[in-house]
Amino acid sequence: MQYFISFLEGIITFISPCLLPMLPVYVSYFAGGENNRKRTFKSALGFVLGFTIIFVCMGAFAGGLGRFLKKSQSILNIVCGLVVIIFGLNFMGVLKISFLNTTKKLNAQVEGNGFFRSVLFGMVFSIGWTPCVGTFLGSALLMASRRGSAMQGILMLILFSLGLGIPFLISAVLIDRLKEAFRFIKTHYKAINTICGIFLIVTGIFMMTGTLNRLLGLLSN
Repeated sequence: MQYFISFLEGIITFISPCLLPMLPVYVSYFAGGENNRKRTFKSALGFVLGFTIIFVCMGAFAGGLGRFLKKSQSILNIVCGLVVIIFGLNFMGVLKISFLNTTKKLNAQVEGNGFFRSVLFGMVFSIGWTPCVGTFLGSALLMASRRGSAMQGILMLILFSLGLGIPFLISAVLIDRLKEAFRFIKTHYKAINTICGIFLIVTGIFMMTGTLNRLLGLLSN
């Protein structure tokens, strides 16, 4: 269950208002000014690999940290759940938290667009993510910390990266065919933000009350 949630959070991150509008810029970078789908896909794959490496390292750290807090599981559940609820309220616009709504930019520039340069670009992107990327990434990391295992943290962030990366790869080669779908998403951002915020709030409540753990127990039987 928690792995599916991580994967879903990656997909939601992809369609978020501060990432999807930038997609044509990323795809243009991947293409390198040429109409070559193979080259575009290869560069996009490097980009996905780059941010996956960083996210997985963060997942391992979060899971490992949670192992040391295992004795305080109830407190950890409450704190993590409360933070995720705050993320959700901010995403819906109910709360206005400045540091969550300030885009972080790095001065680093990556010249060229080969596979290894795209990997580096993906790493830079993952470190300087925009706030809405940080919201769902933060939620995934908090869930990873609750598992108290570095390996489970790694797996959860791999799935988060797949949820974010698979749409990137599809869009890199099919962006012209997906313009109508993207236009529909952009015109319904208010509703999407509300649904995403509610999703985070419900997840946070489940974490706080221990319902998520009980659901995981039922699914594992």
